[in-house]
Amino acid sequence: MELTDQIESNSLFELYKALNLSVSLFDLTEGFTIFNLNEVGFELPYKSASFRPNFFSFLFVKEGKGQYRIDEHSFEVEPHSIYFTNPSNYRTFSWREIQDIVLITFDETFLKKYIGEDVYTDFPFLLSEVVRPKVVTDNFFLETDSINRQILKEYRKNTPSRYKIIGHLLAVLLFKIKEHIWTDYNPIYEGNRSSQIVISFKRLLEQHYRDLNSGKIDMAFRVQDYANAQNLHPNYLSSVIKSKTGKNIMAWIAEKTLTEAKSLLQNASIPVKEITYKLGFTETAHFSNFFKKHEGISPIQYRKSHHL
Repeated sequence: MELTDQIESNSLFELYKALNLSVSLFDLTEGFTIFNLNEVGFELPYKSASFRPNFFSFLFVKEGKGQYRIDEHSFEVEPHSIYFTNPSNYRTFSWREIQDIVLITFDETFLKKYIGEDVYTDFPFLLSEVVRPKVVTDNFFLETDSINRQILKEYRKNTPSRYKIIGHLLAVLLFKIKEHIWTDYNPIYEGNRSSQIVISFKRLLEQHYRDLNSGKIDMAFRVQDYANAQNLHPNYLSSVIKSKTGKNIMAWIAEKTLTEAKSLLQNASIPVKEITYKLGFTETAHFSNFFKKHEGISPIQYRKSHHL
């Protein structure tokens, strides 16, 4: 089994289908999944094609051997190691042995909905470009393994509150990881100017949309504004973002706008007109056209699908 095509932005649902996993537990309205790779039935040795997902992921390797590659950097998979990736770079996994490996994936909408709008303030490493895999102590791995088992148990339940519970458990897991891994975080590209530009852009993008949402500002940034914030020419900023992430700057801005829109639309108390202005659109029709172009349905239809 192999991901034969290089995918520009592989969604969670596409990941399930590519790995021949059952989609019976997959909820298209919620961006979260968890499964153990020993359930997939890989034909070993296995190697995936290079792909760039549009979600965050944590890989908890209790027992297994293989290799993880992000862009030109490779890491050997070791027992009791934790791997983290975010929607940024191309990556490849290869496996020689799989005994007990848990993969947790989630998107930004899930984070904002179930953990909170300040998620990147609490967990800044989520915005970092690349985080080195970490081999942890037996005691710490047992702690994370216990939380993962609880998350998996809740995920398999078809209860109205399962994602709220999972959100709380995921927050606990992220705080544990922050305390034990982030304290001595050592990014691959430490000191690399291009990577610092990318990280600064991501943080500014996040802060800008928080300010729009809260009403601190009422005008959406243009590429020129993001460039001015780092004293860069907009063409240079665009070039760096594209070369380092594989995605142009307008796509980053559009995806961020869409994520915030979906999060706001799930709150039925906020009128669509208010959301329109919160996200920097001058007319509701402009916002509706933007949303429908990317989601295939109108903001009203999206809201209705979450409040049946």
